[in-house]
Amino acid sequence: MREAYESQLAQIDIALVAMAELVGTAIRGATDALLADDLAMAELVIAGDSEINQLNADVEEMSILIAALQAPMATDLRLVMGAIRMSGSLERMGDLAVHIAKQVRLRYPNPSIPAELSDTFAKMGKAASKIVEQTGEVIATRNTNLADVMKNYDDILDDLHRELFTVVLSDDWAHGVEAAIDVTLLSRFYERFGDHAVSVARRVIHIVTGEPYAK
Repeated sequence: MREAYESQLAQIDIALVAMAELVGTAIRGATDALLADDLAMAELVIAGDSEINQLNADVEEMSILIAALQAPMATDLRLVMGAIRMSGSLERMGDLAVHIAKQVRLRYPNPSIPAELSDTFAKMGKAASKIVEQTGEVIATRNTNLADVMKNYDDILDDLHRELFTVVLSDDWAHGVEAAIDVTLLSRFYERFGDHAVSVARRVIHIVTGEPYAK
């Protein structure tokens, strides 16, 4: 019976790691679509979100069943309860990638961002891809030291977000109000993506150490 119980707990981790991998694919695809004005890629990202949503529902169902039928204690209880929160964060990360892709679809065939900001958004996309890669690893390995690495990528996203905000508010901005709103929203999507990844890492720390979850 213990083996079956351990297998059930392992399935939660497997599903969470799979979610992280799909979210990584989504944010890379959304960034590629944004930088290349690639409508086909944007549509793939949007369509792929249903698989992430299904895994989120699966994790929630598995966690509730284990909590109800197995009465887990200590670390196992923290895992089961934390898994619901982590899958929710990963699901929202997938949604943020979809928001980026939908912005590409909305503006197509016109560019979604001014050409001079492509490099900045490429950096945001790279940092977002790295942080979600680390998210999957911290879930799989319970290596809480990775939280510091993830925080570094989150800081990069925060800094780039502030940089873009400054650019659109400067007197040199020549692309109008609509483009300023687009850039600000897109930047915000990446910034929030990083925040949710850090939230997952903090949940893992709570599972491992039992220390109160720090928002």
